[in-house]
Amino acid sequence: MGNVKMFRRSCGWNLLAAVTVAWCFLWSAPGYAGATSVPKAAQEAFEKKEYAQVLEQLAGLEKEQGAVPDVLRLKIRSLLKLGKPKDALAEYDKLEHALKQDDVPLLREVALGLIVIMVKDMRDQMRGAAYTALKEIDSDEAIPYFEDGLSDGSGPVRVLAVEGLGRSEAGRKSAKLRAAIDDQAGLVKARVVKALGRTGEAGVIPVVEAASKDALTTVRIAAYGALVQLGRKEAWNHLLQASASANPEDRAEAIRAIAELNDQRGAATMLESLTFKQPSVRGAAARGLGHLGRQEARGQIEQLLKDPVPAVRESAVGGLADLGGTESVPALTRALSDGSVNVRASAIAALLKLGQPYATVGHTAQVMAQQNDTAMRASVAYALGKATNGNVSGAIALLTGLTADPLPGPKIVALRSLGHIGDRDLVPLMKGALHDTNDAVRATAAGALLHLLGQKK
Repeated sequence: MGNVKMFRRSCGWNLLAAVTVAWCFLWSAPGYAGATSVPKAAQEAFEKKEYAQVLEQLAGLEKEQGAVPDVLRLKIRSLLKLGKPKDALAEYDKLEHALKQDDVPLLREVALGLIVIMVKDMRDQMRGAAYTALKEIDSDEAIPYFEDGLSDGSGPVRVLAVEGLGRSEAGRKSAKLRAAIDDQAGLVKARVVKALGRTGEAGVIPVVEAASKDALTTVRIAAYGALVQLGRKEAWNHLLQASASANPEDRAEAIRAIAELNDQRGAATMLESLTFKQPSVRGAAARGLGHLGRQEARGQIEQLLKDPVPAVRESAVGGLADLGGTESVPALTRALSDGSVNVRASAIAALLKLGQPYATVGHTAQVMAQQNDTAMRASVAYALGKATNGNVSGAIALLTGLTADPLPGPKIVALRSLGHIGDRDLVPLMKGALHDTNDAVRATAAGALLHLLGQKK
């Protein structure tokens, strides 16, 4: 997870509306303890933010009355306020047992608490896991946490924070995001510029124009793309020039920027770049042409499945998946036997994305999931997260098994994939994973759980 790539659906306001309705129901329905269940003094202490005092008062009450729902709720919220989400989770288990069902709004609070406690963790990897999990809930309530992440000491973590803010209109309007244009890390600055380009606001043009003169080519290319989005037609020429740069890394970066713009004017350059000597350029061109839906390039992209460089073959697989259709299914099926783990995993993902039956990839996926290679198990877990409606059940079955992996890496990826392709039937599994001994696993499960709870029933 040290690679930024490892830190890569949308609940929106429907989630908040659903939670509000559920909240009102849980507090008004018959059978749930009313205001008299909680001593007035304890409630007042909570309102005064004297959470330790609340716990002291409730301790004696619990001995007398047992697990009274309203008392447990107040205790759980007090523990969360004190930054003790694991203790809050233990109390939530008692509440669920007493109610014989979930208190969905409170479960959301506990899950969020398990994530946000880690944004201040001393370990970069754990903070990365926390911000990645926050991106799963895709709700404006995460914006303040992403804003705090902009000042994190780790560049990759700051990238995650920028990406999190860039996912929503409210996040892109954040003043702190715009201030992050002065970040010392080029990758962070480039992400900020891209987010500003998606605002569509003329007011950000001067800032983006300044970035187009940055010393770092990565930032300049991102700025050219953002200016095109903002209606500055002259920026296209700069971007096109960069896509023909003698510097292969600049060329590949520009091709990726054109693909993100979905600008068909870049197709000719991409076609020429399919035979470029630098592997990164060939790979970017293959993926870009797939993203642009250029069917005439299918045969040439398929030829790259024989490229000597695994990364190029992997990009070719992704490009063919992006093209859609079934014409390349035979070639992608052959790629399931590729000598590279990453290419095989990408072929699994591509075939699932194209709606092929799970049986097409099932044997390969099962074999990869049983290997001693931790990275291989994580790779197949990621690939299975691309399953679509017709092939989800087989993918879920294998992913569920991977959530019991002895190492956290494959388990984390499997939980995230399940959050993407599963439904509320997986809530019990995610709740169980909240008790994992690994902090990153718990945070990932919490993010996946919040995503699942945001789905419509």
